[in-house]
Amino acid sequence: MAVTNESHPKEFILLGFANHPWLELPLFVTLLITYPMALMGNIATILVSTLDPRLYSPMYFFLKNLSFLDMCYTTSIVPQMLFNLGSSRKTITYIGCVVQLYVFHIMGGTECLLLAIMSFDRYVAICKPLHYTLIMNQRVCILSVSIMWLTGVIFGFSEATLTLQLPLCGTNKLDHLLCEIPVLIKTACGEKEFNELALSVVCIFILIVPLCLILASYVNIGCAVLRIKSSEGRRKAFGTCSSHLIVVSLFYGPGISMYLQPSSSITRDQPKFMALFYAVITPTLNPFIYTLRNKDVKGAFKKLLRSIFSSK
Repeated sequence: MAVTNESHPKEFILLGFANHPWLELPLFVTLLITYPMALMGNIATILVSTLDPRLYSPMYFFLKNLSFLDMCYTTSIVPQMLFNLGSSRKTITYIGCVVQLYVFHIMGGTECLLLAIMSFDRYVAICKPLHYTLIMNQRVCILSVSIMWLTGVIFGFSEATLTLQLPLCGTNKLDHLLCEIPVLIKTACGEKEFNELALSVVCIFILIVPLCLILASYVNIGCAVLRIKSSEGRRKAFGTCSSHLIVVSLFYGPGISMYLQPSSSITRDQPKFMALFYAVITPTLNPFIYTLRNKDVKGAFKKLLRSIFSSK
């Protein structure tokens, strides 16, 4: 074990899949393919939502924020992962770890809140269609997103700062692919019960409360859809919500497994696979889920591509 006399190490050694070295090459190739796909997909979503007047609605305003969050979220960890997987040095500087810790958790917490706001938007669109433009007006959308960002920053910043106060007692090895709060708490020495309690409280507000709001929204949406008499109307209502439900499942499932599961029942490699899932796979799939299941977005993409090629 590497030991230092300083209050914190100059760098951390990220062990990653050191016990499964054969996984490194397939993982490197996978990230090398999925990361550019995630960037291009999310940038394209932001562009079409901004440039196409048909997509000037609350749903696509929130989708732009989701795409921006996903880009920042995945960019905070994937370049470092690629560097470590592609070289013999599996390290990250202390400053790099701190930056990654803040960005990763601020973006992750904010996305939890955004998914709840998006579910409320779908609830109003389906359950109160005549009042949709009145309830989800531009002022409400901007205010809700502003509160969402502020809350995500406060929770992520405070929890990361609290975690960085823990003594490491000279340890500079992290059994993970990235700098993540549960791993740093586990690695720290001394009294850390307060940090574990604080993390649990934050997770209740950032994970459980938004998830309950999402479930409540979709219970009401389900009841409203069942009352629709025409099969075409039910299919259209289901189509507008199915993409969001898929995204919620992909993001919240691994997140809850990582942050709310008792540490005693978590295996050594489980946090690494969970982190890959909600920080790499989900941001990569999100643009394609919304594109493939949405005629308006597909039409806007085609229009954007035609304008690009015709200009050439």
